[in-house]
Amino acid sequence: MNQATRSRTSDTRQHILNTGQSIILGKGFAAVGLNEILKTAGVPKGSFYHYFDSKEHFGSALLENYFDHYMIALDEQLRPDGTPAVERLIRYFSNWKISQCNDTTTDKCLVVKISGEVTDLSETMRLNLKKGTHRVIERLAASVQEAIDNNEIEIVENTRTVTEEIYYLWIGATLMTKVNRDYDALEVAMTSLYSRLNLTQAQTA
Repeated sequence: MNQATRSRTSDTRQHILNTGQSIILGKGFAAVGLNEILKTAGVPKGSFYHYFDSKEHFGSALLENYFDHYMIALDEQLRPDGTPAVERLIRYFSNWKISQCNDTTTDKCLVVKISGEVTDLSETMRLNLKKGTHRVIERLAASVQEAIDNNEIEIVENTRTVTEEIYYLWIGATLMTKVNRDYDALEVAMTSLYSRLNLTQAQTA
């Protein structure tokens, strides 16, 4: 396979994944059929099965793709840029809050959208969700530890445990935002973030 063919193959596969993610973020995984994805993507069914053995295989690839891109964006937000590590952490969660408060479907959290349904449908997808969320937690924990090492914050508990508490709180708050159709839960999550990091909002204003 030459370079041009590989590029077209990769582009088609990525196009299917991007299209599927956009639709699934709006409707969920189980409610979306392959025909809808393929029609929207403008791709024949034969092409789909060239890349994916089944809808479950597609879902697993979708999660891997989502987390790969999410980690790139996360690294970009948290990498050292001359500002304190704790400010970069607050900026990350502030962006999370903004993304969940706007009306753009593509900015929503895929973990929140499909975790409740696919963990009972597919063990492979459940494991991909577990692996992906652990990658996010590890990266966030590294930034929390950086802030501790730089004497920006003081936390005596295990860094990983604190980070897990923060991440799980934000996932739960994002879910409750959907349930309540308001953003109070995200406000609570932001207040709790400052408390867990032993900060006041004035310190990072």
